[in-house]
Formats: sequence, C-alpha cells, structure tokens
Amino acid sequence: MHLDVDIGRQILTLVHDDGRRETFVVSTARNGPGERFGSEQTPRGWHVIRARIGAGLPPGTVFVGRRPTGEIYSPALAAAHPDRDWILTRILWLSGLEPGRNRLGEVDTMRRFIYIHGCPDEDPLGIPGSHGCIKMRNHDVIRVFDAVPVGTRVRIHE
Repeated sequence: MHLDVDIGRQILTLVHDDGRRETFVVSTARNGPGERFGSEQTPRGWHVIRARIGAGLPPGTVFVGRRPTGEIYSPALAAAHPDRDWILTRILWLSGLEPGRNRLGEVDTMRRFIYIHGCPDEDPLGIPGSHGCIKMRNHDVIRVFDAVPVGTRVRIHE
C-alpha cells in the first residue's frame, strides 16, 4: 500500500496492495512544488508517514503545533482567529526518503512540518492553496488515516 499525490491534478490516490485505488481531491501549496525551508512549497519525491496524530478525535478537531487545542472548528472560531492556518481532524506527518532532495539539510520535509491533514469545509480543494502541506476534506483524511500505518510510503510528484 502507498499514497500517490499528483500536484498537477491535485489528487491523492490511496493504492491498496491488491491494486484497488481510492482517489481524493486535495490542495497542495499555493507556491507550487519545491523543497527548501521557508518556501511554503510542497516537497516532491518519496516520503514515508513518520507519525499519525489525532486517532479517535472528533472531526474538526483543531491542532496547533501538532497538539489538539480542545477546540472544534466552526465558522465562528475562524472569524475569531482569522490568521490561523487551520490544521484539522488528523495529521499524517511526512518524512523525506531522498537525502539532498527531501531529507536532511535545507530540504528536510519532516523539519519543515509537512503534513497531510484536514481543512475547513469552505477551503477550496482541487487548486493549490496550502502553505506547503496537502489539505483534504475531514471525512477523506479520516478514511486515509484509518487505512495507512506509520511507515507507509508517499510519492509526491507533478
């Protein structure tokens, strides 16, 4: 089993061991693909899920610094905190597997805090719009989260 993220199509595909495929619309970086610290771009290449965060929490759970805040996302909460980058429901924290491309030094995906995570329902998907992460609908990120263990490979490409 692995995940395939197509930046050009804004699609994440869950590829099962038996060949079955499930596809989900996502949003990758507004700034396009790239690997450098501070770029707010989505890193390419092979990655692995290094950590799964949020198992069993309710949909819409708000995370700050990978910790649940105790809040559940709502439009009123968004209005009260207009500058937050909303990370909701589940986090799949990625780590690069390719030294010099997406691992170590100035291109380290894990140290850049690149995740697959849920987002508010009003966030547009199918077009680039994140700060580097891969955003999904909350029900979709729960589906993917429940299907993949730590160590699952993730390919991100254009």
